[in-house]
Order: sequence, then C-alpha cells, then structure tokens
Amino acid sequence: MQIAVLGHGHVGGALADQLERAGHAVTIATDDRASESLARLLARNPRLAVAPPREAIAQAAVVFLAIPYQANAEVLPLLADALAGRILVDCTNPVGPRLTHGIGASSGTEAIQAMLPATPVVKAFSVYGYENFEDNRFPGAGVRPVMPFCGDSAEAKRVVGTLIAELGWEPLDVGGAVQALHLEHMTLLWVRMVRMGGRSPHLVWAMLTR
Repeated sequence: MQIAVLGHGHVGGALADQLERAGHAVTIATDDRASESLARLLARNPRLAVAPPREAIAQAAVVFLAIPYQANAEVLPLLADALAGRILVDCTNPVGPRLTHGIGASSGTEAIQAMLPATPVVKAFSVYGYENFEDNRFPGAGVRPVMPFCGDSAEAKRVVGTLIAELGWEPLDVGGAVQALHLEHMTLLWVRMVRMGGRSPHLVWAMLTR
C-alpha cells in the first residue's frame, strides 16, 4: 500500500519505519529536507521516500498525521483538496496547560474531521508514547498489546484496522469519532503515569475477553 506520513519526529518516524518494514511503500511528506530528525530517520531506514506534502499525498491511499496538534489548523486547510478521498490516520492529541485536554468537550479528531469533510478520519496510534511504536513486542505475555481506534467510516476503519494488525497490535474498534475524546483522555492518563509518574514507557494495555 502507498502510505504518506506527515511528520517525521518520534511518532511519525517510528510509524513510517515500521510501516515500511511491514512491506508498505512509505513516503515522508515534507518540504524540510534539511531537518535533523529527517536525517536521523533516513539513516535508520534509507528505504523511506521523501517528497513534498502534496506529491506524497497524491500517491497515497492512507496518510498518517503525526505533526504537533497545534499545527493542524495551519497545515490541514492548505492540504484539504489533496487529502480528499484519502484515509487520514489522526495520531495527534490536543494537550493543554498542566496536561489538561486542550479543547475540552470535543475531540481533536472531530475538529480535524470538520476541517476535512471529504476525508475519512480515523483516530489511532495515539494513546501510547513513541517507544511502543518503535517496538511493541512483549515476549511471553500471551496477548498482543491493544490499539484502540475510532472513526465514522466503516471502510476507513477496516483499512486502518488491518494496518494496526500488521504492525503487531490487537485492533480494537471502539466506535465512531465521538469516542476520540475518550482516547485522547487515555493519552493524558498514559502521559501522567509515564512521563510524569516514572513508569516504564513500555506500559501498554491489553484486552482479555471471555
């Protein structure tokens, strides 16, 4: 599958690397070819392609959004026509002062969907730190770590759920885009426990059913 990744920091870089290693054709969508983080990513995986955002998106069926949430309002409207018809995987989180939710009663995903009415948006790869996107293996655990995701398009969720499984996660469809707010609060819980509370960054959740 042709995949574009907007963002080449910790999260975008880890996902781009793992998606390419899973057999996908991955292009980093950026105009900043002089970026140090891009250079480090290409040193890690030189098979990744790099192209300007519009060119990368034009070739892609799925686009991963992994830029700082605050940049969405500036970047996404400029790319709305290019993103129309593509599946957008929202990996971002609106974080406010003192680790509060940056919006309040609605989610960042719903705000993105409102900016991009012709683009099916799926929230995924958002509730953990990048360390788990680099390596999600837990030998001996007996279960795969769970990756919750949500969105309003059943077909887009089917595609994203397949990608989630290919990367070694247990896909967990938690419902429509209205559920994104709860996933964003799960992110804040993880950040408070790990970044502030000193727990291992390889803390993940698993799902048991009977």
